[in-house]
Amino acid sequence: MSSPTSAGPALATPLSKPVLMVVDDDAEVLRAVSRDLRHRYAETYRIVRAQSGEEALSALAELKRRGDTVALLLSDQRMPQLNGVEFLAQASRLYPDAKRALLTAYADTDAAIRAINESRVHYYLTKPWDPPQEELYPVIDDLLGDWQGEYKPGYGGLKVIGDRWSPEAHELRDFLARNGVPYTFYDLETQPDAASLHGDEPLPLVIFPDGERLGAPSIQTLAAQLGLGLSASRPFYDLAIVGAGPAGLAAAVYGASEGLQTVLIEREAPGGQAGTSSRIENYLGFPAGLSGGDLARRGVAQAQKFGVELLSPQMVTGVRLDGQYKYLQLAQGTEIGCHALVLATGVSWQTLPAEGAERLGGRGVYYGAARSEAVNCGDEDVYIVGAGNSAGQAAMYFSTYATRVVMLIRGASVEAKMSQYLVEQLRRTPNIELRLSTEVIACHGDQHLERLTLQDRKSGETQEVAANFLFCFIGAAPQTDWLDGVVARDAHGFVLVGDSLPDDALQGWPLKRRPYPLETSVPGIFAVGDLRASSIKRVASAVGEGSVTVSFVHQHLATL
Repeated sequence: MSSPTSAGPALATPLSKPVLMVVDDDAEVLRAVSRDLRHRYAETYRIVRAQSGEEALSALAELKRRGDTVALLLSDQRMPQLNGVEFLAQASRLYPDAKRALLTAYADTDAAIRAINESRVHYYLTKPWDPPQEELYPVIDDLLGDWQGEYKPGYGGLKVIGDRWSPEAHELRDFLARNGVPYTFYDLETQPDAASLHGDEPLPLVIFPDGERLGAPSIQTLAAQLGLGLSASRPFYDLAIVGAGPAGLAAAVYGASEGLQTVLIEREAPGGQAGTSSRIENYLGFPAGLSGGDLARRGVAQAQKFGVELLSPQMVTGVRLDGQYKYLQLAQGTEIGCHALVLATGVSWQTLPAEGAERLGGRGVYYGAARSEAVNCGDEDVYIVGAGNSAGQAAMYFSTYATRVVMLIRGASVEAKMSQYLVEQLRRTPNIELRLSTEVIACHGDQHLERLTLQDRKSGETQEVAANFLFCFIGAAPQTDWLDGVVARDAHGFVLVGDSLPDDALQGWPLKRRPYPLETSVPGIFAVGDLRASSIKRVASAVGEGSVTVSFVHQHLATL
């Protein structure tokens, strides 16, 4: 039998290491790139080589049959019969979570860019890649870091045993996925080995790698067991930030990098609503796009590099003002004081106004949750409600798992609220169907979602369709009740800042200067991102506001 790094489809006995597969019809190039990959990654990954796309697909099918994990596919573009783009497209159906990179000559860069746009290739490298320390390893490190940060079913981590239609099990899985904690889910209904793992503990059951078992744990209990930060290390900070979405993470990075003692508090998981996005493709510097989870992971790592203290999951329930000081009241009953406060809590998805939707929440009706539920949607029809970028990104993500993805859009045009690049991707994906002027008026099912009643908004006609999965990406509402009586808000609950503050909101303003552009009706409290009234709902603008507001924080601190 061939060794794991030899050419040919024969594979070694299954190992626990995930696979890096290299495909090139040039034997010399194949040996060289395999050698470089082994030099850096052999301790953690298994290198598998193939000399053609057909041979590689055969090897992947065998890996799939044995239940092995593939982390990265690196393929040459110019190969006879099946070129690199065609191979990667077919390979994605076997391993949709594997990172896919194209090895090209300089003359093929146009084809590589088209592959990114049309075939969901994650990156391309040009030949030669010498020295690998500069031209190869940084790219591969980045791709593998993203792969490791995403949920990989069946690859190590925790074991979660429960019913896939249980809202409690869904909440735990979504929490783990959004926090980048690897886990394997065992469904008692469909997986025979799930029952053998379950004793007499209440469900859902979480089993840790060391054997410890938690029956029906709360999110707080699970977070504490995982070692996530729940308690502050000090009572007072220069800067406190509530909300670890793109705006909050940017404010934390810039604040801490400029010497401010900074604490960042997040009630669910870093990344906020953007963290649930399966792919953001118009963010500067990432031509192949990145997932919201990738962005959150990178942002957290960067913030912690500069010394930001992250408390998550932790909820802020109120703000107490004492002169120039602000005190955040936490759900656990403690307080954290600060000189300056940045509000960056973003918005939450609105619930679906359809009969039966509330009762079936977590039982087939979900809000966001694409990353945690996609693996359960194989051979299923998935319905998505929404017309914005998040809905479109989710549809593209689900299309690699589900048999069919149906987008239900209330308006008469998909272009009205969605970026054009995403519209074009949706229209050229064969298993995605766009249904305009359509809304869900009822959700049916006993133990879980089984059917939907759809209505054509033009004709009024209704249709009942079979459906087990409905994902909602509609509207956006700020969660700002805890700020009632503290800062001025508009009629919808969005926080008013700068020149948008009406005169009556500034009657108690104690300073001679006017509020800074991102400052609220209270000196030293700032609002950024989607939480702010009249904000631009884009990741890049949220990051910009988060970074810019730190300059106003410095100006405020200088006057204390």
